[in-house]
Amino acid sequence: MPGNERKPTTMRPDRENRLARLESAIGHRFTDRRLLSEALTHTSYGHAFRRRTVRDNQRLAFFGDALLSFLVSKRLMENYPDSSEGSLSRMRASLVDTATLSRLAVKLGLGGLLLLSRGEEKNGGRTKKTVLAEALEALSAAVYLDGGVTGAERFVSLLYGSLLEREEMDGEARDYKTRLQELAHSTGCRPPLYVLNDVTGPDHDLHFTVTVIVGTECYARGTGGTRREAEQDAARQGLMLLEEEIDGLPDKRPT
Repeated sequence: MPGNERKPTTMRPDRENRLARLESAIGHRFTDRRLLSEALTHTSYGHAFRRRTVRDNQRLAFFGDALLSFLVSKRLMENYPDSSEGSLSRMRASLVDTATLSRLAVKLGLGGLLLLSRGEEKNGGRTKKTVLAEALEALSAAVYLDGGVTGAERFVSLLYGSLLEREEMDGEARDYKTRLQELAHSTGCRPPLYVLNDVTGPDHDLHFTVTVIVGTECYARGTGGTRREAEQDAARQGLMLLEEEIDGLPDKRPT
C-alpha cells in the first residue's frame, strides 16, 4: 500500500527500465511491483509454462473494467453538469469501449510489455485490441490497489487527457460510421446498412432505435435521441464486435 517501502525486484535491467518509463507515463510509481507484473501478464503465459504460481491479469481486468467506468463517470459528471443521463451514458461508452482502450494502450506501449505465450505472440497477441484493452483495465486496477483513489484519478486524467473534453469526444463519435465502413470493406463485406427499428416517446423527447447490418448479419443495435445518434451508437457497438471477431481470426486480420 502507499507509504510502504518499495519491494525489491529481480527482473532484467532492460525490462526494469521500460517499466520505469511506463510508470512515468502514467504518473504512478508502484510500491508493489507484483501488481504491475500481474497487470501485464496475459492468461496464456502461465498456462504455456505450467507455472501455477503465475497470476494473470484477468482478475485485475475484471476490477479495472468497473473502476474505469466509475472514474470516467465521475469526471463526466463534473465536466458536463447540464448533460442528460443519456448523453453522459453515450460519452462514457465511447471512452471505455474496446476500441478506445486499445488505442490508449498502444500509446502507452503496453503491447511490448505484455508477458505472452509464444503461441499467443505468433497469433498477434501484442496487437489484439481485446488483449490490449484488458491489459489497460488491469493496469488501472493495479494503480488503484497500489495508490488508492488519488493515484487512480491521476492515472485517468493522464490517460484520457483531452478525450474528456466534448469537442474531442464529438469528433470521435462522428467517426464511428466511417471507421465501421472502412473495417467492413477491409474484410470484404458490403457497406453497413442502417435500419430504423422503432421511434418512441413524445415529440419533445423522441427515442430512436437502429440496427446496423454488416454483410448478412444484424450486427448491433443502437439508441439515441435522434436517428443520427442512434446510427452512431449502433456503429460504435458494431465496430467493437467486428474488431473482436477479427482479433480472433489472425490469419484474416486486415493489413
